Amino acid sequence: MGEPNWLRETRAAYDEVAVDYARLVHGELARKPLERALLATFAELVGGAGTTRAAASGPVVEVGCGTGRITAHLCGLGLGVAGLDLSPGMVAVARESWPGVRFGVASMTDLPLPDAGLAGLVAWYSIIHLPPEALPTVFAEFHRVLAPGGELLLAFKAGDRRIRLEQAYGHTVSYDVHWLPPDRIAAQLAAAGFAVHARLVREPEDYERGPQAYVLARRPRDADPA
Repeated sequence: MGEPNWLRETRAAYDEVAVDYARLVHGELARKPLERALLATFAELVGGAGTTRAAASGPVVEVGCGTGRITAHLCGLGLGVAGLDLSPGMVAVARESWPGVRFGVASMTDLPLPDAGLAGLVAWYSIIHLPPEALPTVFAEFHRVLAPGGELLLAFKAGDRRIRLEQAYGHTVSYDVHWLPPDRIAAQLAAAGFAVHARLVREPEDYERGPQAYVLARRPRDADPA
């Protein structure tokens, strides 16, 4: 089977907008205390600086890292973290912007990672570019690469619709953005073998067109109760 069209479109779009995307989102996390708190919680759960539990076994990866701002923030919280992104253009900007952090090119549909090797995985507004029918396969891939007890943090747009973008970040593009129902995402994670332990939906801010959702889930350890 060849590469799906949505994957090619998403890569091409982000290759096109990479430099201007980095400029427009620079410093955005500093204006979002709730998101910083969620990332700090994730970092503590997987054993970052200031943790109250034993450090988890294995590295952390941000999947769909874009220009690297969230990966770099997690690195600053004490995690051994690397970023992976579908777009070589975005990865090039990430490497230039954050030379002390590791970045690579890969698709979340086929992660170049060993089974059960990660202590944590973050997908920060990256699953929004997958068609809904692809999500169960991707969540199974996340489950595969996380160690038992490993933590997963998702951020996405809350809703149930698809928007076709033809203009973005000052460029002509052609790709889809999916708004996803949090209950459906939680159910799909459970079906993939995750235990969801936190969900949050917040109201839109600034330029956002609707609510934003965040989910924390864990790959259970064998000894965890059912």
